[in-house]
Amino acid sequence: MSSSAAPSAQPAALYGGTGGRRVTVRDIAAAKERHEKWPMLTAYDALTARIFDEAGIPVLLVGDSAAMVVYGYDSTIPVTVDDLIPLTAAVVRGSKRAMVVADLPFGSYQTGVPEALTAATRFLKETGAHAVKLEGGRRILPQVEAMVAAGIPVMGHLGLTPQSVNVFGGYRVQGRGQDGDELMADAKALEAAGAFSVVLECVPEDLAARVTSSLSIPTIGIGGGNQTDAQVLVWQDMAGLTPRTAKFVKKFADMNGLLGDAARSYAEEVVNGTYPAPEHSYH
Repeated sequence: MSSSAAPSAQPAALYGGTGGRRVTVRDIAAAKERHEKWPMLTAYDALTARIFDEAGIPVLLVGDSAAMVVYGYDSTIPVTVDDLIPLTAAVVRGSKRAMVVADLPFGSYQTGVPEALTAATRFLKETGAHAVKLEGGRRILPQVEAMVAAGIPVMGHLGLTPQSVNVFGGYRVQGRGQDGDELMADAKALEAAGAFSVVLECVPEDLAARVTSSLSIPTIGIGGGNQTDAQVLVWQDMAGLTPRTAKFVKKFADMNGLLGDAARSYAEEVVNGTYPAPEHSYH
């Protein structure tokens, strides 16, 4: 028998890994330690959740962006907890491995700790979500601390926080100049409060890189350059379904054109009588 110790098993990669359990906050932290980059996508229904889960996406966000891409609003502000709960439950049911993060919508946590705990608890109990996300830095630390103390994993969100679009005067890059120091302070405060990760949206690339190197928790970029630990996109933007997108979006497919072509082909076959064909009919 060899006196040397058997080599320990290598941890599974966060992206594309396999296994019989869900991704956890411990897996997210371990990926940061390994300097492993990973992708996150939004999802709002069981079918797309299954596709992304089987593609190896380790974290799925049921974003308040559902207000726009699902419900047709002009901003994220109108969507409610009751709107997002059935969508989140569907994503949980449609996935097997991915961690599912539920966005806390505008008005569900800003007023204080009890309201924040109530909203977050509903998502975990009624949908099976594994974590929640909320926007803001030091001003919402009591809510973050209370949720973490209650056993609710919290993902932060800094930079362009869409729920504050009316304060910002539109969707603008955040964190330039002295504002970058404020964002850095917010990020460190969220980490100290127990957040397991933080989204950095529409911030200068150098600032996102500095925040990433300063934190022990992962950063997730969306319009923050490629030096963050992870990246997230709204899936409809990523797949080319959204007609107009921000500068930071790369369209990895043309779902808009593909679905349009499919609809037209279907319509033409219905009109000319070739669909349904005999093989699509019961005898």
